[in-house]
Amino acid sequence: MEPVFAFGLFMAVALVLMLGYPVAFTLGGVSLWFALLGWLTGWFDPAFLQAYPSRVYGIMTNVTLMAVPLFVFMGLVLEKSRLANALLENLAALMGDKRGGLGFAVLAVGTLLAAATGIVGATVVTLGLLALPVMLKNGYDPALSAGTVAATGTLGQIIPPSIVLVLLGDVLSNAYQQAQLSQGIYSPRTVSVGDLFAGAIVPGLMLVGLYALYWLWVIWRHPHKAPPLQETPCVSLKAIGKSLLPPLALIVLVLGSILSGWATPTEAAAVGGMGALALAAWQRRLNWPLLLEISRETVLITAMIFMVLLGAALFSLVFKGFGGDELVRDFLHNLPGGKYGALAVVMAVMFVLGFILDFIEITYVVLPIVGPVLLAMGFDPVWLGVLVAINLQTSFLTPPFGFALFYLRGVTDIDSRHIYRGVVPFIALQLLLMAILVWQPDLVRHF
Repeated sequence: MEPVFAFGLFMAVALVLMLGYPVAFTLGGVSLWFALLGWLTGWFDPAFLQAYPSRVYGIMTNVTLMAVPLFVFMGLVLEKSRLANALLENLAALMGDKRGGLGFAVLAVGTLLAAATGIVGATVVTLGLLALPVMLKNGYDPALSAGTVAATGTLGQIIPPSIVLVLLGDVLSNAYQQAQLSQGIYSPRTVSVGDLFAGAIVPGLMLVGLYALYWLWVIWRHPHKAPPLQETPCVSLKAIGKSLLPPLALIVLVLGSILSGWATPTEAAAVGGMGALALAAWQRRLNWPLLLEISRETVLITAMIFMVLLGAALFSLVFKGFGGDELVRDFLHNLPGGKYGALAVVMAVMFVLGFILDFIEITYVVLPIVGPVLLAMGFDPVWLGVLVAINLQTSFLTPPFGFALFYLRGVTDIDSRHIYRGVVPFIALQLLLMAILVWQPDLVRHF
């Protein structure tokens, strides 16, 4: 009977979420109702819930998670101070007289924004407001333009310092220790957020390279879809340097301090926040009302993230109380194809869940259940984390429920059919990258 409760809990959460209820309260509320029902029928031991206060305390005192509000703050400062505007205008002026030049400018700016902010929604909205109208005005194909903006905006999922990678690092660290303990290794190794950042650099750059190759193919086969700009204003190298070098310096400062071991991700995030404030002040775009708005949004986003973590912690306890973790472990071990068959099923489930859940819920609800099982099968934790991040990025683009598509539709009047058609090639490129990483796992490097 316990497996029925475990499966029913998972399905009930998915159903209530599809009805539009808030994620954090759905996870916690549905879990409590199932715990009560299981206790009344004798299939759930309420002693499992006694561990919840310690889990809440662990979340609130987790040093790694302290990086989340700091990275959110850094990203919002760069977004709200409109530092991306000048960068896009200058790069577009530099490359706009060539076919597809504006597309490459958007790709470059999107990559920098992804590395500087790490917030997918902010990057998609920023590019949708800045770049998409310019591309359409200059005769670029609507589907190609919309697909480029949406796909480039989701690079924040995989390019460090990504909020996704910070959360994945926290979950994978716990899952990796559980996997080793289950194998009788009582001095378990750990995996850090810095390891994930290092491992994601090469795949992230590879994905940008695949996007650039696709644009070259479009220019070669369909040149009419990406014409030169009708009017190309003059731009000086000084203007380009003034708009390009400061965000590059900030990215190097944050990532360099983490990868070199000089600072933890939390310390580097604090440095990034102060650096973003300094850049905004230097550009004379920082004022008191803007700072209040940034601080308010940082608190709201951080509160939303941590409420989801608290709800997910309660869900995982109740799911475990019904024996759901053992059910999942037995299911994955009995799949045909061995560990790669189990990996394929998990990735497919995460891909589908990406239609209805945000990356935070998938990271803290699904990964703690399947992560220890996959890691005990012998998969490298950093490689698995990068693969999960790319998979979630792909699901965010997939019609009709991809979150990036909703963000883009919210800031533009372009027809949904153009958006759906435009993202298909980029989804294929992301799936290709996942296949390449499965074929050549050493591309996820540990520096």
